[in-house]
Amino acid sequence: MERTGRVERKTAETHVVLSLVIDGKGTAEANTGIGFFDHMLTLLAKHGLFDLKVSAKGDLEVDAHHTVEDVGLVLGQAIKEALGEKISLKRYGSAFVPMDEALAMAALDLSGRPFLFYDVPMTAGRVGEMDTQLVEEFFRALTSSAGITLHIKVFHGSNNHHIIEAIFKAFARALAQAAETDSRIEGVMSTKGLL
Repeated sequence: MERTGRVERKTAETHVVLSLVIDGKGTAEANTGIGFFDHMLTLLAKHGLFDLKVSAKGDLEVDAHHTVEDVGLVLGQAIKEALGEKISLKRYGSAFVPMDEALAMAALDLSGRPFLFYDVPMTAGRVGEMDTQLVEEFFRALTSSAGITLHIKVFHGSNNHHIIEAIFKAFARALAQAAETDSRIEGVMSTKGLL
């Protein structure tokens, strides 16, 4: 059975349509109107081996905040939908990813309990047309709607493009690991019997 999620969200500020295949090949079509963000979503798909299509139209004349945040909300909902009841999932995933001088770590739990720990020092306010502070907003929205506990830490780095790229790659790899199934796991990976 293919694990997929498709979500559409339309507000006065944005219109986002997104589809996700967990067990994909790493293909992506990202059209948000924010070039750097599209690049990050594309490499998220590639490094998690997810198939991702996202189209977003937002009030970019204001700034990129609403678009980035709403894509995070919608992607989180699609992840939640695709993973369903979480039967036989490994549940936990973690990855360290270097990108030249930058080193990032992402560790997550498909717990059903949304929480974000984010320790990322940035050295500039923008990369391309995207404010660097929106990376945290994206992951906060995603964890909230997906019900994921996520820790992101950057140990060092000076180039903001490298820092953010390492974060997205680490998250992708950690999510792919947590979403793997193991036939030895009966039900969900929890002594409570529920995630």
